[in-house]
Amino acid sequence: MPFDFKFPDVGEGITEGEIVKWLVKPGDMVKEDQTIVQVETDKAVVDLPSPKTGKILKLYFKEGETIKVGQTLVTIGEPSDTISQKQTRQPEQQPISTSVVGQLEEAPEESAIELPHAEPMRGIQPLQRVLISPALRKQAKEKNINVTAIKGSGPSGLITKKDIGFSGESPQPEQPEIPQQKILVQRKYDQYGYVEHMPLKGIRKTIARNMLKSVTEAAQVTAMEDINVSRLAKIREQENKNLEKQNIKLTFLPFIAKAIIAALKENPILNSSLVNEDILIKKYFNIGIAVETELGLMVPVIKRAEDKSILQIAQEISHLAEQCRTRKIDIMDLQGSTFTITNYGSIGGNYGTPIINPGEAAILGLGRITDQPIVEQGKIKTAKILPVSLTFDHRILDGAQAARFLESLKLYLEDPDHLLLELK
Repeated sequence: MPFDFKFPDVGEGITEGEIVKWLVKPGDMVKEDQTIVQVETDKAVVDLPSPKTGKILKLYFKEGETIKVGQTLVTIGEPSDTISQKQTRQPEQQPISTSVVGQLEEAPEESAIELPHAEPMRGIQPLQRVLISPALRKQAKEKNINVTAIKGSGPSGLITKKDIGFSGESPQPEQPEIPQQKILVQRKYDQYGYVEHMPLKGIRKTIARNMLKSVTEAAQVTAMEDINVSRLAKIREQENKNLEKQNIKLTFLPFIAKAIIAALKENPILNSSLVNEDILIKKYFNIGIAVETELGLMVPVIKRAEDKSILQIAQEISHLAEQCRTRKIDIMDLQGSTFTITNYGSIGGNYGTPIINPGEAAILGLGRITDQPIVEQGKIKTAKILPVSLTFDHRILDGAQAARFLESLKLYLEDPDHLLLELK
């Protein structure tokens, strides 16, 4: 018996997806759990497996089209089953009413029709026949006009607007109103020159929605600080020499992530979220790392980062970033963060006002590390300076608490001996 495989809810908040690529075609035999289609949701590209073994009878959507959760993706049947390929969509179901005796079809909308003439029964007066369009009947009712007392001038006695007394109408039969299809015209130019239209969809659409939600729901303030990472730079350089044979290269990011966790333990209010009228302080540390992709920023999450060494964090960042760029990231790897890092300094720029990831209390932006002159013990020296920007939710914490967090972070990064360096 043919089986309709409907687009499932593949993650929290997912309502629709876009067909990226079909891996099967009608007539193909598939096995249970074999990937049959790639669908891009507003979080990632997911591979959907076949729920059963059988033959592909029909594909209901083309590549590039949008499918909503609950709509049929594909029909799978037995090798002997056949199905028409003429339609590409399932027909829209007409509303069905359910009663105690079964299902009843909804009555069609009222229209101007003439019932067949029948002789009235003795003793019963026949109902007066009134021919009028639904739209005109509604207008007459609004003006308290009794249409049964009006003789229509149209064909077969059809009542027209002129018969009712509405001005500007010729005694022509009323035509049913046909809804006008809205046609979106995309101009290739405006008054200044040529333009290009880029649809807001997929990950970019998610970013737009989340950022708007964040700035409208949270009172966001940004504090900035400069951190001397000269000693950290030397440690990183030495460790990279030790790891050279393993083909592993450490960036500053895993060191900073470890320092952030230490600072969060001393300032736990920044590792929280506001739910209704309660501030939930998380006792675990899931660090989100913003990753640039062709489609926009994605934020994979290092779960329970407090239990991992700097080397383990570095390897996980590299793996998750590659999964994001190849669009193979698991949706679960994009959820559950308690604090986020965005490293725009890897491209350029010093300070910024990053927007908090919805559901978190703060986000730390990392600027570009540069050599700058500093005064140390009365002497001018050159140091490697890391500019950071901390955006926090002023509903949850105050500026003093944010400043204490930045001071803790500064201590751990300027004196890396305070960090637990487990480079295994």
